[in-house]
Amino acid sequence: MIVTRTDLPGVLLVEPRVFSEARGWLLEAWNAPRYAAEGMPLEFAQDNVSRSVPGVLRGLHFQHPVGQGKLVSVLEGEIYDVAVDVRPDSPTFRRWVGVVLSGENHRQLWIPEGFAHGFLARKTSVVTYKMTTLYDPNGQRGVLWCDEDIGIEWGTTSPLLSDKDARAPKLRDIPRETLPTAKLNHM
Repeated sequence: MIVTRTDLPGVLLVEPRVFSEARGWLLEAWNAPRYAAEGMPLEFAQDNVSRSVPGVLRGLHFQHPVGQGKLVSVLEGEIYDVAVDVRPDSPTFRRWVGVVLSGENHRQLWIPEGFAHGFLARKTSVVTYKMTTLYDPNGQRGVLWCDEDIGIEWGTTSPLLSDKDARAPKLRDIPRETLPTAKLNHM
């Protein structure tokens, strides 16, 4: 596998090795020792799968006070996947990275605790998430997808949103004590 460090500390783009042949392909989507060697956790607590039609934007989501890391991949379709640093004491606070994940490129994005996550479905997409902690509805937090202080270039101005995502606050309006803090263990 090829692992590329992004401009955000700890956020990694993973390109698993794909074995293609006439019958199709095979890839190793998770291998604890190999991924741990790159700084990802050995264990995950929950796996989720979502299906989204083109134009759906999910996010930007994070959990606090119990953080949640996510390994995101696409089984079918294509998304523009985004991570945003929401740790106010981080030198990369408010910065974001975006990558295209698809069923064809087989890429994965590792998003550690302390980062908000969201994606825009470019095609009908089936997305998988391996998460380091269980979903906690009391700890669920969100940031408005179009927060101009962050300035994500989604490629759309009118995505399909859930009511909760459409009403999410801007990052500057979220009380600091409800945001995560920077940790020294991010790579």
